[in-house]
Amino acid sequence: MADALRLHPDRFFPPDRAERDAARAVYDETAGLPIVSPHGHVDPALLAEDRPFPEPAELLITPDHYVFRMLHSQGVPLDALGVPRADGSRADVAPREVWRLFCAHWHAFAGTPTRAWMEYELHELFSVEVAPSADTADRIYDQIAERLASPEYRPRVLFERFGIETLATTDAASSALEHHRALDADDWNRPTPPNGAADGSAGARRVIPTFRPDALVQIARAGWSDHVQRLGELAGGAIEDYDSFAAALRRRRADFAALGAVATDHGAETARTGWLPEAERDAVFARALGGAATAEDEAAFTAHMLMAFAEMSADDGLVMQLHVGALRNHDRPLFERFGADKGADIPVATEFTRALRPLLSEFAGGTDRDTAAADGAGRPPFRLIAFTLDESTYARELAPLAGYYPGLVLGPAWWFHDSVEGMLRYRERTTETAGFYNTAGFNDDTRAFCSIPARHDLARRVDAHYLGRLVARHQLGLSEAREVGRALAYDLPRRAYRLDRPAPATAGGAAHARTDGVLA
Repeated sequence: MADALRLHPDRFFPPDRAERDAARAVYDETAGLPIVSPHGHVDPALLAEDRPFPEPAELLITPDHYVFRMLHSQGVPLDALGVPRADGSRADVAPREVWRLFCAHWHAFAGTPTRAWMEYELHELFSVEVAPSADTADRIYDQIAERLASPEYRPRVLFERFGIETLATTDAASSALEHHRALDADDWNRPTPPNGAADGSAGARRVIPTFRPDALVQIARAGWSDHVQRLGELAGGAIEDYDSFAAALRRRRADFAALGAVATDHGAETARTGWLPEAERDAVFARALGGAATAEDEAAFTAHMLMAFAEMSADDGLVMQLHVGALRNHDRPLFERFGADKGADIPVATEFTRALRPLLSEFAGGTDRDTAAADGAGRPPFRLIAFTLDESTYARELAPLAGYYPGLVLGPAWWFHDSVEGMLRYRERTTETAGFYNTAGFNDDTRAFCSIPARHDLARRVDAHYLGRLVARHQLGLSEAREVGRALAYDLPRRAYRLDRPAPATAGGAAHARTDGVLA
């Protein structure tokens, strides 16, 4: 007999009754709030084209590296899961066989956040009431496939059903943004509800890009010159030196902002920042153009460009995100066969206090320049949202830094720590020094569209768990805990990413007005 799939209403709450009752009250305050997803990797074509999802495996398995990473660890080849290869091809495998493999390995996900997310998706979205297994795989597959064939499961309908208010994708700086341009011209993509109140009321929905220039900074990598050439084509001029490179980046940022972008995103192995002297900077860039840049050149140039991007953000108002501490594509043969973003990133020890000092000292300190920008030219002060995979830095470095610098906000627990215990540890290690209001709330950072509500529900439950403990200890009153819970779920991500800033509508839809290249 198949095991039942049930979601307990008190899941992820504390076992102690007083704490659990308080957690439930906090969660009740947040459960129905709109979803703000200011950082993620959903393909914008999904919503621009609004095509029906093809079948269950293509929707739930092949785009989700949390899922196929675990299956890979159990000896399941990525080819057997239909994961696309780097050259665009994929193994000839039936989707139903992919689904059967996933269900046969359901036990491997026990205790993981992926299990929690997938249980939510199966039960809440597709009304599945039996746990996946080799015996139930076909029954579940058929049930999901039947629902995907109905209009109620088209991407835009699900977007509205999920209660998503804002969804930010992550897009290469050399992207033509054609899908975002299509969305910008579509009445469906609107920044405010029909009544015009940008207050989180039902009906507001925005899909916006995020500027990601990593490939343009990796000057010693194969293919860098192709990215630079593409940047020049999109920015309207050949890139012949560092100055033309920087000018092209600024023009591209303006293109993103015109389509509603509120943030940039930067991934780096370390948090090292620091300007290169002008002559050295120009020499490094010249070597890169000549195909002679070294790994040492790339490290120094990355540190320099993080400073340059901070300066650009101080000028144009885009929030700067920094994801640090992942050794990307650890499995070299797998990377060469399947490409990036296949789950083979591994955390490394990271240092922030000295590494970020040049950037924070110059841009994040609440200087007179920031005050003048906010009060005079209409630009908000610089803001950096920092993420790490090195949990040991939360209490020792990041929370003290965020508890001092006005321009630094802590991003939520990320990647390997995006879990029940990881999110609890995050709150435990950061709250006493940084408080709640120097954090960015939650973002889901997902490629798997249908996991968005599951991830936000889990985060809201974990925050309710933590706040319930504070209430039971009489450290917070219940009314204040409910207030903080709402802030973490909704208000803080909107504030951190400046989603409350006016976005005047243009003829094509939602966009930021610009004057002399400056965000209004």
